[in-house]
Amino acid sequence: MSGSTRENSRLEQALARLNFKPRNLEPGHVWLAGAGPSDPGCLTLEVLAALAEADALVYDALVSPDIVAVAAGAELFYAGKRGGQPSMKQDDITALLVRLAREGRRVVRLKGGDPYIFGRGGEEALALASENIPFRVLPGLTSGLSALAATGIPATMRGINKAVILATGHAAGTDDDLDWTAIARTGQPVVVYMGMANLPVIAASLLEGGLAPSTPAAVIIAATTPQERIVVATLATIAEAAAAAGLASPALIVVGGIVAMRAALAGEE
Repeated sequence: MSGSTRENSRLEQALARLNFKPRNLEPGHVWLAGAGPSDPGCLTLEVLAALAEADALVYDALVSPDIVAVAAGAELFYAGKRGGQPSMKQDDITALLVRLAREGRRVVRLKGGDPYIFGRGGEEALALASENIPFRVLPGLTSGLSALAATGIPATMRGINKAVILATGHAAGTDDDLDWTAIARTGQPVVVYMGMANLPVIAASLLEGGLAPSTPAAVIIAATTPQERIVVATLATIAEAAAAAGLASPALIVVGGIVAMRAALAGEE
């Protein structure tokens, strides 16, 4: 028996021992599912089973092609949702989900990360509920936490933090912006989604809020994939460092003492 055959056999045996019994995706139902941070190994068993049953898949740009390929029996509908790139409007996505469900399709709406964390899954669920479309939410590993683990940054560390703040940075510098001063005053690490284009504004706002210029900071792109990259600097220098490294969206920004743990855990300190 070859090594790969033996490994496959052990995996099949492990799954059999788990006694996992997925629920059936019924015609006319929509399941809002999280694909995790892109690595197929981060996909949950429930989402894997749903993709195998789907005959209509509405998926976002951040979902890896390997995961999309699992839905071999599904008609594919690309929604986009990558910052700065052409995407379907949210109302059009919702209308598509409703139409497909009313056609009696088995619909999976697949998003990167978790559908309920900055994925507009709540909006889609509310719209489906208002149209009396049966739906279910399948959680996924949110990128904001799994990317930290993948790059050696513990989200919580005794003696460093007692909370983690997940924030969106797409509105930084506008009237709809967060109160970065209040976030800075908590002294707790912040993980920023969709903030790469506004990184200089976000960093400056956190500094104005009282965080020290020497506060550790990092930018992570393509976490858990072969294209993964991370730049570590300080809050005062992270925008310049990320630009110099050519990092672009989609990315996660991490600010706080937990970032310094990466070097310590790697034996670099």
